[in-house]
Amino acid sequence: MNTYDDYLTFALGKGRLSNKTMDLLEQIGITCDEMKDPSSRKLIFTNEEHKMRFFLAKGPDVPTYVEYGAADIGVVGRDTILEENRNVCEVLDLGFGKCRMCVCGPESSAEKLLHHERIRVASKYPVIAREYFNNQKDQTVDIIKLNGSVELGPIVGLADVIVDIVETGSTLKENGLTVLEEIVPLSARMIVNPVSMQMKNERIKELVLKLKELIQ
Repeated sequence: MNTYDDYLTFALGKGRLSNKTMDLLEQIGITCDEMKDPSSRKLIFTNEEHKMRFFLAKGPDVPTYVEYGAADIGVVGRDTILEENRNVCEVLDLGFGKCRMCVCGPESSAEKLLHHERIRVASKYPVIAREYFNNQKDQTVDIIKLNGSVELGPIVGLADVIVDIVETGSTLKENGLTVLEEIVPLSARMIVNPVSMQMKNERIKELVLKLKELIQ
C-alpha cells in the first residue's frame, strides 16, 4: 500500500471509535458502504468517489500505522497516543469518547501522594504513569504493568494506587476506590503522518476544516 498515491488512507481503531468516525464522515458527505456489510471479510475498504481507503486496527497499532506511513490519517483515543508516543501530528479533537486518565486508589493513599512517598503504581499505561509521577510530580514510584482489571491492584495489596481511564467512576466506587488525582482529559483524536501533512496538505486541511465546522 503506497501512502503517497491518489488515495487518503485511514487507520481506525476498531469498535466504537470507527463507528463514530464513520458517522462523522457521513455527515460531511463521505461514506463507505463496504464497511457496513457485517459479513464482509475484507481488510481494506474503498470509497472510489473520494479516493479514500479505510482499514480497522487495534487501538495501540493505529499510531504505528500512521507513523510509518501505512496510513495517512488515524483515529484513536488520546490515551493511546500518549502511551505509544509515536511520531505523528495530532490535528483534531473529535469530541467523542470523552473520559479522564486518573490516579485512583483507596482514600488512605491520598497522604502518600501528598507527601511524595515511594509507592507502587499498577497500570495498563506504564508510559503515562511514569511520565506523570517522574516528570510532573517528581515522585519516585515502582510501576507495575497489568493487562486486566487494574482495580484489583490496591484491593489485593499489589499496589498502592492505579493509573487508569475513568468514565463514570462507578467501578471504582463499587470496589472502595476513588479518584485521587486527574492526569489528563481524554477523547478521540485525529492523527496524521508528518510526511502526509506535506504531500497531501490541501486534502487533509480541507477534511479537518469540514470536521471542525461540524463538531463546533
